Amino acid sequence: MKKTSKVLLASLVALAGTTGLTTAIQAEEISFIVCGDEVQPSWSGYFEEWNAANPDWPVAPEVVGWGQCQDKVTTLAAAGSPVALAYVGSRTLKQLALNDLIVEIPMTEEEKASYYNYVPETVTFDGTQWGIPVAFSTKALFWNKDLFEEAGLDPEVAPKTWEEEIAFAKQIEENTDADGFGLVAKTFDNTMHQFLHWVYTNNGQVIDAEGNITFNSPQVLAALEALKEITAYSEEGPTAYEQNEVRAIFLDGKLGMVQGAISTGNLATEAGINWGVAPLPLGPDAQGPGTLLITDSLAVFKGSGVEEKAIELAKFMTTPERQWAYEKEAGLTPLRPLPEVEEMVAENPTWKPFIDGIEYGGPEPLFTDYQGLQNVMIELVQSVVTGQAEPAAALERAASELEQYK
Repeated sequence: MKKTSKVLLASLVALAGTTGLTTAIQAEEISFIVCGDEVQPSWSGYFEEWNAANPDWPVAPEVVGWGQCQDKVTTLAAAGSPVALAYVGSRTLKQLALNDLIVEIPMTEEEKASYYNYVPETVTFDGTQWGIPVAFSTKALFWNKDLFEEAGLDPEVAPKTWEEEIAFAKQIEENTDADGFGLVAKTFDNTMHQFLHWVYTNNGQVIDAEGNITFNSPQVLAALEALKEITAYSEEGPTAYEQNEVRAIFLDGKLGMVQGAISTGNLATEAGINWGVAPLPLGPDAQGPGTLLITDSLAVFKGSGVEEKAIELAKFMTTPERQWAYEKEAGLTPLRPLPEVEEMVAENPTWKPFIDGIEYGGPEPLFTDYQGLQNVMIELVQSVVTGQAEPAAALERAASELEQYK
């Protein structure tokens, strides 16, 4: 992908501040692609507040469905007709930056310190930040207490280690009509995400800060071997299921355990499931509770002519108080350790595992070719859970293939 002449032209126009074009530029709207089905009420309020204070720079939001959002944003930028601001998966930032499609949004040390551990790393490439985190996801382990009891397990005690998790899954499989664990292995992005939960609960890593592939390690191999072992006690044909489909089986009372977001608990209550939630079980090399740390970000695209105001708008929308209101409304894991978070956990203890896993969690790896990374990871998981490859050989091959995508 190369920057087109249209992008170059737009960049030149953006630099024309010393000419008579300044007034014309200042009359432009700030186009903003929002992913999803609708604009959250809090964001609508922020737009109104911004427009009142910045009448010459009104926000022009466009809602685009999740399935098309990322492709549309990237296509517009590559074609030289970029949107000013967009909601993107942070995993795409490195690729966008290397193709000169977005601008830097550096954080001060104070800004970095305001976030939870590793959150700034999810948007950092080449020593700077390329987006502002706006949504955060962590996972925990949900279990069906009634199935635990039926299997002869203590319904109030969740597995704390991989060894216990596998043993519990086996006991459920052998003593109930349900399967023990919900294994995600479909050709879908969350197959990689779910496997990375295993990696980060054993102090594993995919790529280090210097860009070296560190995937072929004892910690990751142990994660892959544990995944292979628990396959025998999971739903039949895991390559047919992504995480929402596995969750549906859990909500139907046919699975003992699943990895899930906080929303899984709300859905389980609605479905009449007697459930519990705990930190993800830990591997033998774990240093503490872990989880994959996924963020989405606000990215400012190059060539719109309103880059500075778009950055200002993004920062306006993500101040701690506004960001917290948005997170609470959307049911997202908080990005910052605010006093309000402690109050939330005190009021609703089911949030605790999702917060505790942050300290030893790990960021979604930033690769030049994110799709290539994803495909390698999915193929790795599928080859092992179907028995087509042994973990050690599959991991060595995957680590080698990742070199071309970093």
